[in-house]
Amino acid sequence: MQDFIDELPKLAKDKHNENKKFLAKLKKKPPKKLDYIMQELHDEEFNRTDCLQCANCCKTTGPLFTDKDVERISKHLKMKSSQFEMQYLRRDEDGDLILQQTPCTFLGVDNYCSIYEVRPKACREYPHTDRKKFQQISNLTLKNVAICPAAYNIVEKMKANMPL
Repeated sequence: MQDFIDELPKLAKDKHNENKKFLAKLKKKPPKKLDYIMQELHDEEFNRTDCLQCANCCKTTGPLFTDKDVERISKHLKMKSSQFEMQYLRRDEDGDLILQQTPCTFLGVDNYCSIYEVRPKACREYPHTDRKKFQQISNLTLKNVAICPAAYNIVEKMKANMPL
C-alpha cells in the first residue's frame, strides 16, 4: 500500500489532463443514475480499501472546520471553543478555519484518529466519492486522486465503465 501512496502524486499528475477532460464531460452531461453509480463504486472500493493502512489524507492535508465542528470537538475535549481554535486551528487566506499543521494533530502513529467519533464533517465525508451530485465537485476530485488511493481507483473505474 505504501508504494502506491508514494507513487500516487505522480500517477495523478500523469492522468491529470485525462481526468480533467473526463470530469468536465461528466459535469456537462451526467448519467441519469450517477448518484447510484457513485454510491456503488464508493462502497465497492471501500470494501477493499482500509483507510487505517493509509491515512494519507490526515498526513498531507487538513479539513475545513465548521463552527459546529469546533463546538462538537471542543466539547468532547472539554475545552472552550475559543481555546480549541487558539490551540489547534488557524484561518487560511480564504478565512476558513483549518489545522495549524499537518499531519493532523489528532492522528496517532497507528493511523487511528483520537477524535474519530466527533471528527469534522469534511473528514467524515472524505474523499466525497459518494456525494450526491458528484459531478459538481470535479475540481475537488482532481485534487483528491493525488492524495487518496480509493479516490484514484474510483475515478479510474468511472473512466473505464462510463464512456462519455
